[in-house]
Amino acid sequence: MDVVELDRIAVQEALRVVELARAEDSGVWERDTPCAGWNLRRLVAHMTAQHHGFAAAARGAGGELSHWREREAPGDPTRAHHAAAADVLAAFAEPAVRGREFVLPELGGGFSGRTAIGFHFVDYVVHAWDVAATLGVRLRLTDEVLAAALAVARRVPTDPTVRGPGFAFAPALKVPQGAAPLEETLRLLGRKPEAWSGRGL
Repeated sequence: MDVVELDRIAVQEALRVVELARAEDSGVWERDTPCAGWNLRRLVAHMTAQHHGFAAAARGAGGELSHWREREAPGDPTRAHHAAAADVLAAFAEPAVRGREFVLPELGGGFSGRTAIGFHFVDYVVHAWDVAATLGVRLRLTDEVLAAALAVARRVPTDPTVRGPGFAFAPALKVPQGAAPLEETLRLLGRKPEAWSGRGL
């Protein structure tokens, strides 16, 4: 499956689980998430900003840091997140996007469109799980999509000097033998799914 289509599927699933928060009480936005130190409101603000940043990168403006800035959405953050998702999906659907250079400040430079969209794809598989785990629901992603996400996660550099606070990905964790693709992806990107009692898996 093409990386743009894989990314679209991950973004749509992230949209679905973020929308589920609307059915919860207003305190849902203050719940802790698997992203250490972030409540759900902050996580969704980050997801929204990343969509805008990647959309800008696809259009040649990724080096402008204003596009990556997080903005707290008052009240219900789902509206801002939905608009940002539409923005990035439109940008990635533009002709010849895979061959463009994307400037990604958090990753320290320029990448081919195909590689950059792969980073965005795996990030949104993981962030969709973050939201699902926070809400206690399961992801709806096929085995094909999860296998593709794992293939990308395995290629993310594990050098500790480029993982952790201030970087795009958390430090990798040990993967137990026999781990399923989603669990392995989560652990390679610094999540501890066992701490969430299997929610979202």
